Amino acid sequence: MKRRHIALLFAFFLPAVIGATVHDAHAALGEPAASIAKDSKALSAVRRTTTSRSNFTVQTIVSGANTVREYVSPAGIVFAIAWNGLSHPDLTPLLGSYADEYRQTLKQTPRRPGRRYLQVKGNKVVVEKWGHMRNLQGRAYVPALIPTGVSFDEIK
Repeated sequence: MKRRHIALLFAFFLPAVIGATVHDAHAALGEPAASIAKDSKALSAVRRTTTSRSNFTVQTIVSGANTVREYVSPAGIVFAIAWNGLSHPDLTPLLGSYADEYRQTLKQTPRRPGRRYLQVKGNKVVVEKWGHMRNLQGRAYVPALIPTGVSFDEIK
């Protein structure tokens, strides 16, 4: 009887624990930069670097297949994320509270066959994806959070 209880315990509680851990694994748009440290572990990153610019800081995480760059304002808030690699990352944890808006706007965005560029522009968040096999790229940003003096072209 005890084995059955243990099996039920694992069946019901282990997925919840794993799900909670995975959900908190990424720094998300609009959240403090302190949570970026968790990304290295979640992505099994080989290297993590920080580059300072005049109006922002870029924290780069490199894993076997992808590179994710998280842009942090002087106030310590993640205002943009960019990536490149073999695949597009799961945007749900990276977009945080903006994920629902992205999904709703994506449903309403018309598809253009043959195009390798997709822009999903919501009220608060913009997500762009482009590239080709083995070189997929993209970026997501919140225009209202971009620091003064930073252009969209710097997010790459």
